[in-house]
Amino acid sequence: MKSDTAASAGSTPAAGRETTIVKSFAVLLAFQCLGECIAYVSRVPIPGPVIGMVLFLCVLSASPTLAQRVEHVSRGLLSHLSLLFVPAGVGVMALAGEMHGQLLAISLAIVVSTLLSIAVTALVVGRLMVRLERKQRRPNAPKPTRA
Repeated sequence: MKSDTAASAGSTPAAGRETTIVKSFAVLLAFQCLGECIAYVSRVPIPGPVIGMVLFLCVLSASPTLAQRVEHVSRGLLSHLSLLFVPAGVGVMALAGEMHGQLLAISLAIVVSTLLSIAVTALVVGRLMVRLERKQRRPNAPKPTRA
């Protein structure tokens, strides 16, 4: 009898962790589905997962405790992010014959969008650094915390 109690008591933390992981995945998928629904209903030319991610960012900004609850699952997904590109790579390889005539346009689009992304990122980081320096110069400014 004691062994059953000990076994069930020992499995409780693992079961609680699994429940937390499932709930975290459910939150992430709920925001993706919400974004998909908004994109479908409103017919905006923005992918549903992007809309869901923006909504999720807004909710995370308002509720830091939610960020803590989904952090473990999010880090796990990010550590395996490269696997999510495999289906796209397979699709490109499968459609290589049809894409052959459009190779120049595709290459140009990739190069231009990459350069634009780098430029916008540099501008945003530069402005954020200036803003941070101004905050640090103020006499009663709170010290920034590192995550």
